[in-house]
Amino acid sequence: MSNPDHKRPSELRRDIKRRGMLFVLSSPSGAGKSTISRRLLQDDPNVVLSVSVTTRPPRPGEVEGKDYSFIDVPRFEAMKAADELLEHARVFDNYYGTPRGPVYEQLHDGKDVLFDIDWQGTQQLEAQADTDLVRVFILPPSLRELERRLKSRAQDSDEVVAGRMAKASDEMSHWAEYDYVVINDDLEESLASVKAIIASERLRRQRQPGIGDFVSALRSDTAAQSGS
Repeated sequence: MSNPDHKRPSELRRDIKRRGMLFVLSSPSGAGKSTISRRLLQDDPNVVLSVSVTTRPPRPGEVEGKDYSFIDVPRFEAMKAADELLEHARVFDNYYGTPRGPVYEQLHDGKDVLFDIDWQGTQQLEAQADTDLVRVFILPPSLRELERRLKSRAQDSDEVVAGRMAKASDEMSHWAEYDYVVINDDLEESLASVKAIIASERLRRQRQPGIGDFVSALRSDTAAQSGS
């Protein structure tokens, strides 16, 4: 690439912009993806949450517009018909979906958009945004530990917990569709692994559209020094 303004490499380095990524965390319910997601959002200002719409009622502590946008089924169906959703899925008799517009605005601004979604939603994202997509699957260390975590949340009835456990095997069967797999035995270690994945993916050349000008400036400086 050319460097028409003859900027120094140090100047161009400051100007390098990064395109964000669609960063997906998936797991069986209770394996830890939501906890890891919350920690990422707390620790990294360049990671922003994709706020999904859902037809399920809010859980204790969830905030409208921050955790989810809670809508009714007719509104959800209207958004789906108008192609306003990047992905959508039915999970445990409730509907979830990701509004398209806000996601692409964040990517353009260099933000990494975090998705806490299942394998169905991930497949839909892959069909629409493959080059921007990074997929991480979180596994529990054992089924016994998974059940213990579900029961310790004290948010669901025994019947709901049993249903989540029954579905866990099917969800885990999709692990090979993901780019990375993390076994969440220790939360801090798992969080560190996920952060390392993010750091590595941010350095991919296709996510640094200004890197070509920077390299051209470096080569120009090298040529100038060689000729002096």
